[in-house]
Amino acid sequence: MIQIAANFLELLKLIEDDVVAAIGPQSSGIAHVISHVVNELHVPLLSFGATDPTLSALQYPYFLRTTMSDYFQMYAIADMLEYFGWREIIAIFVDDDYGRNGISVLGDALAKNRAKISYKAAFTPNAPRSDIKDLLVGVNLMESRVFVVHVNPDSGLTIFSVAKTLGMMSAGYVWITTDWLPSVLDSMDSVDSDTMDLIQGVVSLRHHTPESDLKRSFSSKWKNLKDKETPNFNSYALYAYDSVWLIARALDVFFNEGGNITFSEDPSLHDTNGSALYLNSLHIFDQGPKFLKILLSMNFTGLTGLIQFDSEKNLIRPSYDILNIGGTGIRTIGYWSNYSHLSTVAPEILYTKPPNISASNQHLYSVIWPGEMTANPKGWVFPNNGKPLRIAVPNRVTFKEFVSKDNGPSGAKGYSIDVFEAAINLLAYPVPHTYILYGDGNRNPEFNNIVFDVSQNKYDATVGDITITTNRTRIVDFTQPYMESGLVVVAPVREVKSSPWSFLKPFTWQMWCVTAAFFLFVGAVVWILEHRMNPEFRGPPRQQLVTIFWFSFSTMFFAHRENTVSTLGRLVLILWLFVVLIINSSYTASLTSILTVQQLTSRVQGIDSLIASSDPIGIQDGSFAHNYLVEELNIAESRLRTMKTQDDYVAALQKGPNNGGVAAIVDELPYIELFLVNTKCTFRTVGQEFTKSGWGFAFQRDSPLAVDLSTAILQLSENGDLQRIHDKWLSSDACSSQPNPVDENRLSLDSFWGLFLVCGIACSIGLLLFFWRIWQQYRLVNKDDEEEAARERELPPDDGSRRSTQRATSFKSILDIKEKEFKEMLKLKRKSSDQKRAPSQSSDGQPISPS
Repeated sequence: MIQIAANFLELLKLIEDDVVAAIGPQSSGIAHVISHVVNELHVPLLSFGATDPTLSALQYPYFLRTTMSDYFQMYAIADMLEYFGWREIIAIFVDDDYGRNGISVLGDALAKNRAKISYKAAFTPNAPRSDIKDLLVGVNLMESRVFVVHVNPDSGLTIFSVAKTLGMMSAGYVWITTDWLPSVLDSMDSVDSDTMDLIQGVVSLRHHTPESDLKRSFSSKWKNLKDKETPNFNSYALYAYDSVWLIARALDVFFNEGGNITFSEDPSLHDTNGSALYLNSLHIFDQGPKFLKILLSMNFTGLTGLIQFDSEKNLIRPSYDILNIGGTGIRTIGYWSNYSHLSTVAPEILYTKPPNISASNQHLYSVIWPGEMTANPKGWVFPNNGKPLRIAVPNRVTFKEFVSKDNGPSGAKGYSIDVFEAAINLLAYPVPHTYILYGDGNRNPEFNNIVFDVSQNKYDATVGDITITTNRTRIVDFTQPYMESGLVVVAPVREVKSSPWSFLKPFTWQMWCVTAAFFLFVGAVVWILEHRMNPEFRGPPRQQLVTIFWFSFSTMFFAHRENTVSTLGRLVLILWLFVVLIINSSYTASLTSILTVQQLTSRVQGIDSLIASSDPIGIQDGSFAHNYLVEELNIAESRLRTMKTQDDYVAALQKGPNNGGVAAIVDELPYIELFLVNTKCTFRTVGQEFTKSGWGFAFQRDSPLAVDLSTAILQLSENGDLQRIHDKWLSSDACSSQPNPVDENRLSLDSFWGLFLVCGIACSIGLLLFFWRIWQQYRLVNKDDEEEAARERELPPDDGSRRSTQRATSFKSILDIKEKEFKEMLKLKRKSSDQKRAPSQSSDGQPISPS
């Protein structure tokens, strides 16, 4: 009732015997056909060899794969390619369901990692050696040197034999195979040296089957068997063994649950005239759905590990050994599982830990690559197909110092060309290339069109003053910027005549206000501290107010005539004179600079004033500034004027917006710097650079040249060659980027707030100490007054002559009284209090009676 079949006709013949389950076939193509039949008959089909990922449970509900799907194997290869940093590969595969569908999944897996299959090299099953040779000769002319081989075992070694004769098993090549190669090698009793010599440095995947006592016992029994077809067994044999046990255990459960096996006829199955398929003899297994459910619920440990199915009818915990063939043997360099991806730890150990698929947790042991190389190959070379790199070069009309047509053999020259050539010379491999001028030479080409044509494979790259923008990076890959750039505004300027109010320019208005306030504040503080003890700070209110103002502003010139006598007043004055010294020195230096440096001004102050106005704006022909101003800054397109030459720049700026010219020109900083030098700084940039970008070389997406040239550009920058090329083509002289240096020389509060803060704190502390001392004196005087008042209340009512007419001393009077007078007053109060406290006595020393 359980049948094992190798092909379609054999299986149909066996199913005539009313089977409840079938094992096989090993071919994915045959499995597709048979799955339709078993679906109709409700007979579970267990396949240990059909790995085609399109054999899905949704389409074939009675197909049960008891091995690993190639879906997981292809994702394992994709993770391995990402680990080594390879972005393009060539897939070599057999052109059948097994090969095509497996490579299709590999393409999807690579796309998730921003990698791709650059070429699919397919050959027919059982292709002759000559066809394979022609195929390998073609792929050897291509750029990628990473080959993934997904073929049947019968033709796999032929590929490596041909590759060996073509020199494709040498240093720089990468060969990765799916599990077909270990399956072939594991089935051999011993691999001869000639075969091993063909596959030196190959990396391959094999189903991971954990070591166990059950597996060792099976291996021992296998060796003792006689009349074996193969001396050894591979992983597929272990899955076949587990498939038989899976059905046996399921049947045991089926019968224990009281199941009965019955069959019925299927009216939809009938033979056509002359058919040899005998469809009329096929019957439906009535208990097929129940038996399938039991199969899917099985859970046991077999030779291959845990046998259990997930919701998609795949074995759980798929994993692979990653092998490296070298010398006379095979060594394991790591493992892959869908639990933690690449690891040097066996999957069964990782299952006991939390999953971790982060990039930092991906590890493999070192690999010995073809040619006995231990360093990871670059994975690509410049294609050896006789076609040099097609490089588009802008045929500029203006600013030809950057790039222009050359009548020499190269066809192009300029700063950008020299940088590119210097970077190419730093690469470890030759890069044949040819420059193709882009544009008619009558006007600058549209740079967006150049970049688009590169993305459409009309050119391999473009070299020139190509600005790196967000939209362009979406369709091409740029190198590291070799020159900084950004949009700036250049405008005409005029010299500012000297103003009668120039003496106010050294300080900002905020600085003037704060300085004046502090002069008055410090004057008032010193007056308060000196008022009680310094006669120069006393007198009528009007005189005291004049004294405060006079003392405050006379300190500006250190011409104050009043002397300070209090300790707190002297401390505050010393600190304030230091502040005045700093302010005077800074004012003198700033005023000197303003009066001696040429002052220039422009009606345009920067991009903000341009946006707010309605004046015409000039832009360079072909520049990305047009799109930026219109789309990003919402400037009306009608305001933009296209400039084709530097003479157009000069004429438009000189005419101005009222005479058919422009108010300013918006262009990239390198162009403007060169323009200003060429016009001897007649014009100036105004405002700040309002975008930040750079120039780079553009290549087609995922081109490895972009990465290598970026490294080369960094080397040029570090060793100084980039600066030397710059000095060769572009002037090192620069014009001032600011039209009016007055604003830079003006001193603001930001430069002095620390001094004012310290001075303010010192004044506050001095006032606190002063008023605290006054408060103590006030309390002392009032205490004596209260004691005297209490004694007077104890006298008889008719003794009015002895009552005091004094009242409590006010805080205001103490604040205004001289320090010396206060002390004398305090002394008299205490003397008077002592006299009144003593009892009245007669002349003979006896107390006097009140009567």
